[in-house]
Formats: sequence, C-alpha cells, structure tokens
Amino acid sequence: MSTTTEGPGPHTLPDRDPQAPAPYDAILLVSFGGPEGQDEVLPFLRNVTRGRGIPDERLEEVAHHYRAFGGVSPINDQNRELKAALEGELAARGLELPVLWGNRNWDPYLADAVREAHAAGHRRLLAVVTSAYSSYSSCRQYREDLAAALDTTGLAGEMHIDKVRQYFDHPGFVTPFVEGVREALLRTRDAQPDLDLTRDAHVLFVTHSIPTATAVQSGPPVADLGPDGAYGAQHRAVAEIVMASAGGVSDVGTGGSAAQLAAVPWSLVYQSRSGDPRTPWLEPDINDAITDLAEKGTKAVVIVPIGFVSDHMEVLWDLDEEAMTTAKDAGLHAERVPTPGVHQAYVSGLIDLVQERLATGPDDTAPHPRPALSPLGPWYDVCRPGCCANPRGDKPALAGLDA
Repeated sequence: MSTTTEGPGPHTLPDRDPQAPAPYDAILLVSFGGPEGQDEVLPFLRNVTRGRGIPDERLEEVAHHYRAFGGVSPINDQNRELKAALEGELAARGLELPVLWGNRNWDPYLADAVREAHAAGHRRLLAVVTSAYSSYSSCRQYREDLAAALDTTGLAGEMHIDKVRQYFDHPGFVTPFVEGVREALLRTRDAQPDLDLTRDAHVLFVTHSIPTATAVQSGPPVADLGPDGAYGAQHRAVAEIVMASAGGVSDVGTGGSAAQLAAVPWSLVYQSRSGDPRTPWLEPDINDAITDLAEKGTKAVVIVPIGFVSDHMEVLWDLDEEAMTTAKDAGLHAERVPTPGVHQAYVSGLIDLVQERLATGPDDTAPHPRPALSPLGPWYDVCRPGCCANPRGDKPALAGLDA
C-alpha cells in the first residue's frame, strides 16, 4: 500500500477558464435515490442495473443490505435534510432561488423534478449533484440523466440545465473530513494512550471502486493525471490535503502534537466492488487492506469515507458493518469519520459553487472567487470533450462541450 504521493501540477489541466455567470432561476439538487420500504428494494435495484441483464437472484445479494435496515435507504432523508439546509443558506444570503430535488434511480425522479420546475415557471436550472469527483458514474452519467429528463419531458427546447463544477477540493467539502480525521485520531490516542500514532495507526481513505478502464478514462483525455485518471488523482489530492490540515493545529492535547497527526501514514483504498469478477477494478479493497495492516503490526485504523457526501447505505453497510467487523476480528481499534452530510461548511460551500455561476443582475460581471485546495482545481465549470466517457457508448449529455 502506498502512502502520500505527489499530485500532478496545474499544467496538466489546460483551458480552465470559468463559465460566464448566467441568470439561473432555480437550483436542482440531483442525487442517486434509494428505496423507502421492503417492497421497493428490488424495483430500485433493477433501476440501478437496468440494461445489464442481472437476474433478481444476484440482486438479492445486495438487497439484503437494504432489508437489514427495513428496506429503507437513508439517502432520501439525507437529501431532504440537505435540501432544507440549502434553502436556509440561500435565505441567509438573500438569494431568492427555489431548490428542487430529483433522483437518478427512485422517486422523486429527475423527470418529475423538471416538470415541477417548468410548471412553476422556471426555465434555467443549475444542478448541484451529490457527487464530488470525476468519473463516468459520478459525473457524466448524471449529465446523461439530465439530458434524458429533458428529452422524456419534451422540454429540451424550453429549459436549460447546467451543473456546478466537481468540488472534490473545495474547502466546503474538505473541511468536514479534516475535522473528522483530527477528532478520530485524537480519540484513538485517548483510547490507547500507549499508542504511537505514527507507528501504530493508519488512516484509510476509502471511496467506491470502479473498473480500472473506467478510471483511466475519467477526466479530460488531454490531461495527464496518472494511471487511475482524474478519479484516482482527485482522491489522492484530497487525502493529502486532509492529512496536512488535520495536523495543522496546536490544541491536540497532552501526549500528542500537530506534527504527529500529520505524520500518521495513510492509504487510498476502495469498497463496494461489483460486476464481473474477471474485470479489473481499483484495489485494494478496504477489508483486504485492514487485514494486511493488522498482519504488519498496525494497531488502529481510522476509516475516512472520502468518496461520499452522506452516510448512505454503502457507508452504513460496507463500512460500519463489514469493514468495522473486519477491524474488530483483526484486533484493531477502529474509528469511522463522518461524511459531510449537512455540515455547515459543506452546505455553505455548495451555495458558494452556485454563486460562482450566478448572475444576479445586468452589471454582475466581476468573477466570483473559485476556491480550490489542490493544484488540480478549480475544476472545469463545463466538462471537456471526451471527459469521463461512457464505457457502453456515447449518449447525449448536458453541461459539457461535447453535449
């Protein structure tokens, strides 16, 4: 397993001029969706895997994760909370923009949200997607879904939808993880005072595994972002920021130091692999990594779900159930860091992203600040040609130069 690696410099991402501000009249919160009852679990999973020919018997292997929680995914309630938080932040800033919400795979569907927006008189929407990184499933597929929603509703000629940039290194997204890692390391030290964090602990930054070929195609083809494309480069860049920032405090208490927190070794690992076992996917799996660390003498792990914005089912099951059980069985002390959820920094950061793109009047020509904490950012406002290509062939997609 690797520790810190130096990320690519800004020269690898040419032509990153911001998009001109526009007079958007509503925000569209776009998410994955999830079932809200036992009878909805299989239909939801069929939606997720549509077109892949996966039989219900195999879907039931995943369904039991949902069934263990009464068939209810937490993601819809989390999006209701996020929607309310965004509305509160908009009101606090004096921005009169309604927030609509649509999902990729379950009610409320994107097409219904688009119809709702149109009926309310909105014609120019700015999408905020609950996914911070670049890959087919975390960016371009949502752009395809937005195009399909306009096509399905017959409103492509009447409505326009853009989306905010990928925000993996925006301070609003990163800050909750910095706080979470710092607090988890201090809890680890307090629970085991004899522990040497730099020798005995390890931070595991975890995200969703994707096929290696898909990772290679993430990001614009003109960028040299390493063997795992933008997906790998972005996650590593954020992990570096979090570790450096988690140690950047002086009030770490007796028995520790800021430098010690920053020096704890870390790795990027993956979870939730699915699909044909013959297809190469990003590795190592978090459970394999935990077992390997224990065999090498590690005594404590901090698990950081850096690829996710909320504690949805894959966090609750794959991490809180499976990974924590693996750590316990291996005799390791384990802490799991929260996702951003409705952390004020995250909510505020999302509205910052909206304001980057928003023209509030005819004289609003001054560029809005576009903060980014890594050399990779700020990412593109509009996706470049060939960015995060669909592995099953091109489909119409909004918010891109090749749309």
